[in-house]
Amino acid sequence: MDMTPISLEKTAMAAERPLELAVVLPTYNERKNIGGMVERLDKALAGIAWEVVIVDDNSPDGTADEARRLALADPRVRCIQRIGRRGLASAAIEGMCSTAAPVVAVMDADHQHDPELLPQMLAAVTSGDYDLAYASRFAEGSSTEEWGRPDRVKASGFANRLANKVTGVELSDPMSGYFMLRAELLRGDAHKLSGVGFKILLDILATVEQPLRVKELPMNFAARAEGESKLDQTVIFEFLIGLYDKWLGRIIPTRFALFGTVGAMGVVVQLGALWVMLHLVFGERFVYGNWSESTTFNVANTVAAVVAMSFNFVLNNELTYSDKRLRGFFPLLKGWAQFALTCALGLLTNVGSAYVLKTMIGLPAFVAVIAGIVLGSVWNFALSSKFVWGKY
Repeated sequence: MDMTPISLEKTAMAAERPLELAVVLPTYNERKNIGGMVERLDKALAGIAWEVVIVDDNSPDGTADEARRLALADPRVRCIQRIGRRGLASAAIEGMCSTAAPVVAVMDADHQHDPELLPQMLAAVTSGDYDLAYASRFAEGSSTEEWGRPDRVKASGFANRLANKVTGVELSDPMSGYFMLRAELLRGDAHKLSGVGFKILLDILATVEQPLRVKELPMNFAARAEGESKLDQTVIFEFLIGLYDKWLGRIIPTRFALFGTVGAMGVVVQLGALWVMLHLVFGERFVYGNWSESTTFNVANTVAAVVAMSFNFVLNNELTYSDKRLRGFFPLLKGWAQFALTCALGLLTNVGSAYVLKTMIGLPAFVAVIAGIVLGSVWNFALSSKFVWGKY
């Protein structure tokens, strides 16, 4: 959908009135969609002083450049280009905190959310009767037929039921990404928001301490206009991350908990690899042949630890550090090498302590291996967070 010139007269008239509404569009690879969305906003918000804040996570398709091009013709368009940061929830928070508008809305830029609902939302929020208004895919009168994804509809229904239990608010669609609220309410609790995952409304509902008066509007949820959905295989995982962060995030940092969860899965991988090495690769001939039992165990456990380390790197890159995910063969190879280097001491601690516990203290092999993994985990997390997915 191409952008057509917006009337300068409309822009001048809007500039004469105090700003009433800011619409935040978190984007990643939405260059073909944002021009048409600005055009639709201009039509839907006629008579309202508004601005649109496009928060782009440094899209490789040039979304930020397109947003700046639009801003040259229409000063109601603003662009925030984020470097080294990714994530829909955190982008929405930054966009909402960047505006002077008294009311802020968040919606998708892909045309799945109908901007014609914005005036109704604004009327509800500014009436004083409601703190928050949102568009529901599952309220009476709504439709998801145009979406064409019955599998997602079913999954969203389950997620909504779980989200209602977490937030304590009974809504038909707490996982909606299309909502509006007063900016002061958002800014008052912005520091408490986790910014984890992709469902910022769920984050707000679970964070704000005061009971929120919510206005629900039915929505016809459409298919995206251009491009591909950003909701990949990590969506369910990110949803669970958000739930964990609200339940236990203040006790155990979420990222460390994720790192530990992946590490726990790595334990299973290491134990499985150790069994394969001892029973299928080496076998009895090495135990009673040229190698001693302790040497066989040490070599087998070293190989198993390297396999588990590689497994942990892949999963941490996809899940724990999804907002800093490494892409491409050479970045992944470099990242793996850095992960291996930073985990070297942890690996030595892992294998060395397991060897001591097995051969000198006499603990069972699997118990010794688990103890070694635990001793090296904190070291691995601290350095890999800094030197693999962070900045030097």
